[in-house]
Amino acid sequence: MAKIELKTKKIEASVPAFIASIENADRRADGKRLVELYERATGEEPKMWGPAIVGFGDLRYKYPDGREIDWMITGFSPRKQNLSLYVVCGSPKQPKLLAKLGKHSTSVSCLYIKRLADVDEKVLEAVIADAYKHIKKVGSCF
Repeated sequence: MAKIELKTKKIEASVPAFIASIENADRRADGKRLVELYERATGEEPKMWGPAIVGFGDLRYKYPDGREIDWMITGFSPRKQNLSLYVVCGSPKQPKLLAKLGKHSTSVSCLYIKRLADVDEKVLEAVIADAYKHIKKVGSCF
C-alpha cells in the first residue's frame, strides 16, 4: 500500500538550538528538562520533527487500511499554550499512571500540561517510558 507523505518530517536541525530559541524562559527550562526525561525514559537521542517537535525513536506506522508513515515513537512540543507530549497510546498501564500525574488533559494521542511544576516528574517519566515501550511493541498509537 502507498506510503503517506506527511508535511512534518524528521529534519537535520539542532534540538538544543530549538530549545534555546524558545522565548519564554519557563517554557525553555521545561523543554530542556523534558529532553532529559525523554532521553532517560527511552534511551533515544532527540531529533527534530519539523520546526517545533522533538521526537525520540523512529517507527513505520501502519494504518489498518495498509497506508504507512514514518514517524517518531514518542516526543513533545513546547507550544505557547502548553507542553504537548505525544504519549497517549492505549497502554493498559496508562490510566493508573495518568491518575497519579497531576494537573493535565489529554486528547487522542497527546498529553497536555501547562508546566512541569504541575505534575509529578517521576510519574511523567514512567508515562513516557510506558508509552515508548507500548508503541514500540504494538507498532502504533493510532
